[in-house]
Amino acid sequence: MMNIPFSPPDISEDEIAEVVDTLRSGWITTGPKTKLFEQEIAKRCGTKKAVCLSSQTACAEMTLRILGVGPGDEVIIPAYTYTATASVIYHVGATPVMIDCKPNSYEMDYDKVDAAITPKTKVIIPVDLAGVVCDYDRIFEIVEKHRSEFKPSDNPVQLALGRIIVMADAAHAFGASWHNKMCGSIADFTNFSFHAVKNLTTAEGGAATWREVPGVDSNMLYKEYMLMTLHGQTKDAFTKDKGTSWEYDVVNTQYKCNMPDVLAAIGLAQLRRYDKMLNRRHELITRYNKAFEDLDIQVLDHRSADHRSSGHLYFVRFLGKDAAFRNRFYDEMKKRGVTCNVHFKPLPMMTAYKQKGFDIVDYPYAYNMHKNQLTLPMNSVITDEEAQYVIDTFLEVYKLLTA
Repeated sequence: MMNIPFSPPDISEDEIAEVVDTLRSGWITTGPKTKLFEQEIAKRCGTKKAVCLSSQTACAEMTLRILGVGPGDEVIIPAYTYTATASVIYHVGATPVMIDCKPNSYEMDYDKVDAAITPKTKVIIPVDLAGVVCDYDRIFEIVEKHRSEFKPSDNPVQLALGRIIVMADAAHAFGASWHNKMCGSIADFTNFSFHAVKNLTTAEGGAATWREVPGVDSNMLYKEYMLMTLHGQTKDAFTKDKGTSWEYDVVNTQYKCNMPDVLAAIGLAQLRRYDKMLNRRHELITRYNKAFEDLDIQVLDHRSADHRSSGHLYFVRFLGKDAAFRNRFYDEMKKRGVTCNVHFKPLPMMTAYKQKGFDIVDYPYAYNMHKNQLTLPMNSVITDEEAQYVIDTFLEVYKLLTA
């Protein structure tokens, strides 16, 4: 029997060498490699700037703060997502407005998004779940429709755009493309995760990117991120080291969530190998899809003429089955050495959100997607032999439980 872990990191000698080089350089906190990593992320995404921080969650919260979102504001999010999408809204004092899924889809019901907009709505956060980019044509159509209702606060980006801001939770989607645009340059602002289980990892970390905002200097936005994520200090250690003066100021009481060079070093090596890693994921998706095409399951559309996902997660749904069936399937796979996962429990099923007044009965389509969903191991380090074992085991368990 093989032992197939769910999502081991893809770490090669390149990453190890890059980290060793950083350790030997004498500069391990935010410095030259983090700055270079930011430049390479921006280049990959097709944006002018990128900011690398300690997590996607930090990126999302700092972005909301830079956008002036706070008490009295509403932010629209899907109910089918991880808590980080919503928690940052509470952190800034705003109110999350949760939207149910479309029937038989993991995406928000965009008609319900349209209906949920009020003059208090400042941001919509679509989630590019499993690395599949959302329908941004529809989302931008909605925000343009409601442009006349938008009530901007005294914030330069809100005033410049004059409409609801679209801020993507692309924790899963680095490297995805949609309509010939790279994820990171599609939404107004985009936040990525480089956590250990992600396609591109820095162990812990994330990045924020944004499209150019007419009348707003991207260099100014970058400096705002830098101030906000290093205690409001006007010079970081690297800038002081390279400058002629130690003198600095603290202009506000801010936060601490910078990315150190020792982590950026991992990311730089990952970027050099990323196309190969991404192609490997798509090879496995094709292989899984072919093996499962005759089964009564639903899988994600990871590639078509107008989009290519990051291939981050391989979802299956057991059509017509319930949570008990899914849980038994999970257990049987585990007994045979294949570790699966479930993505995600909708937020209204979680204690924290129940206590805030959310109830899963109000989100029946999200629950319907969750109750029979299973995520199979599918990553860039799995071998062909291991992938075949996952397939054979899945088919064996499927036959056993549907006989």
